[in-house]
Amino acid sequence: MAEILALAGSNSSTSINYELIRYTTSLIEGHEIQVLNMAQYPFSMYSEDEERQKGFSNSLIELKNDIQKAKGVVLSVNEHNGNPSAYFKNVIDWLSRLERKFFQDTFVFLMSASRGKRGGVGSLQVLEALLPRFGAEVVTTFSLPSFQENFEKGTIVSSDLQLAHQDALNRFLEKLT
Repeated sequence: MAEILALAGSNSSTSINYELIRYTTSLIEGHEIQVLNMAQYPFSMYSEDEERQKGFSNSLIELKNDIQKAKGVVLSVNEHNGNPSAYFKNVIDWLSRLERKFFQDTFVFLMSASRGKRGGVGSLQVLEALLPRFGAEVVTTFSLPSFQENFEKGTIVSSDLQLAHQDALNRFLEKLT
């Protein structure tokens, strides 16, 4: 049994990526799972001045510890203009200042949900290339496009997308054992 941390890279209280996280974690059995709602984690915009004056918040230290305690992380990221949201990029900036290899020896299942037809692919590509710099091993990715059409009542309704999601999740879980 491996410990899994699951979170969306969005601070929106109505995050579709958080909905995808909740769906994904509902399919996982035999592992201890901690789900974080990042809407409850306000972080100020990173600046060297703030770091010098105030240091690192308890929330940031707890988040880093949660990441490092987990063997695997299920992460679903939103996309703004083809990139990860400013919020999530800011979280990465803070974490990397606290400890550069904050994802060291951590397996990641990287996902994105989007209302658009591209499914947050731009954000996935950026983070798939970026996260290994902090020690992560991105095991697999999954993109859920056209969220309103493909996700209803807490589940993926497209059978093709449902199979692709389950296959990606299985590959991630196999890596944890």
